[in-house]
Amino acid sequence: MLTILSAAAIAAASTTALAGDPAAGKAKSVACAGCHGADGISMIPTYPNLAGQKEAYLITTLKGFRDGSRENATMNPMAKPLSDADIDNLAAYYASLK
Repeated sequence: MLTILSAAAIAAASTTALAGDPAAGKAKSVACAGCHGADGISMIPTYPNLAGQKEAYLITTLKGFRDGSRENATMNPMAKPLSDADIDNLAAYYASLK
């Protein structure tokens, strides 16, 4: 029984749609462009490309920077003022870029 419930939970989680708005994320991404590039492709070798990253990964990472569980001297203060909706929207935008 536990195996069936576990499989059902995994299936439900993998099909859950993320709710970000890519257009709102694009508008919010202006602050990100200086380091990560206007199109999510960084011209600076030490900064990661964001274009095409998985949406769930970006959400987890940005929330980690915001709450301090993931430490980076540049990203922690950048992510601190972001709301959950801002993070969802940014993640949807960058994930939509290929």
